[in-house]
Amino acid sequence: MFKRLMVCLAATFVVSACSQEPSPEPGQSGAVEAPRSVGVIAEEVTIEREAERIEVLGTARARANATIYPETAGQVEAVAFSAGEWVEGGAPLVRLEADQERLEVRLSEVAVREAEQLLARYRRIENTGAVSDSQIDEAETALDAARIELEQARIALARRTVRAPFSGYLGLTDIDAGARITTSTALTELDDRSVLYVDFDPSEQVFSRITVGDSVQATPFAGPEQSYSARIINVDSRIDPTSRTFTVRAEINNQADALRPGMSFRVGFELLSNARPVVPEAAISWGSDGAYVWLVRQGRAQREAVTLVQRRQGRVLVSGNISAGELVVAEGVQRMREGAAVELLDIRRQADSEARTTAGAVMAPENGLAQ
Repeated sequence: MFKRLMVCLAATFVVSACSQEPSPEPGQSGAVEAPRSVGVIAEEVTIEREAERIEVLGTARARANATIYPETAGQVEAVAFSAGEWVEGGAPLVRLEADQERLEVRLSEVAVREAEQLLARYRRIENTGAVSDSQIDEAETALDAARIELEQARIALARRTVRAPFSGYLGLTDIDAGARITTSTALTELDDRSVLYVDFDPSEQVFSRITVGDSVQATPFAGPEQSYSARIINVDSRIDPTSRTFTVRAEINNQADALRPGMSFRVGFELLSNARPVVPEAAISWGSDGAYVWLVRQGRAQREAVTLVQRRQGRVLVSGNISAGELVVAEGVQRMREGAAVELLDIRRQADSEARTTAGAVMAPENGLAQ
């Protein structure tokens, strides 16, 4: 009995000894350390307006264009131009045979001289009573009529020469000297292409957001490596009820004469709409529930879910519970934990968002078209 009691006491002592672990000494690996802050580089959140890219097909036309027709019929005496030639306004293009018209002018000139001489004789003897007042009146009327007939003859002669109505470049012609033409014969085309008008038809959804004076980019399909800045000079006053579009006209300076009327263009412009927070692209992290960023609030890390709206040259417009001026972690996101203490190693600020991007900035134009 005594032996059993001693065995039980010994077993109890062993169990008690095993259950007691020595307390860790200071500096040993098992010691509990105070939580350390995480060093990061943060950036201030800015607000910019979302840009919607619009592209529409446009067609160019010359600032002034005319199909040249003769005012009278007849035989061509001379063609005074070559295709592709630049001419001043008023320059002769085609001369028609005009012998009859020249004779009419000479006859009218003779009639005017006779009427002038008759009236002059009447004036010399007016006070002698040899002629009546009615005869003098008739002579004055005859002179006026003769002068009108002379002017008509000169106009008829002038119409036998077809002239350029304005300065520009001439097109091809099928008319040669000796050909007989009528008033319905097209002689050539004349274009003033120093400035080209590009007409394009955006949808009615953007009607209120495009105004005269806005700028667009026009890229010709014939030379896509070169893009031209075009200024809107006119917006149509109505919407086409069939296509639900409206016509916009922009002008391109073509002093270099590199473009031609009739060319097709890809007209592109950006419309600014909703204001969104902007964060650096490196601040975006991804989890099972989507994208998120780390914000520094009251010195601690806080995870905030975001939706990516638009990318802009290393920056992202997002939708989420983020305000302007808040600090988002730009470098060091891998070490972030919810509620972790944050040490700010550097704070980046975007002082001039307008100069940074051409897609639109905080101070955007009222009409919403990105310049």
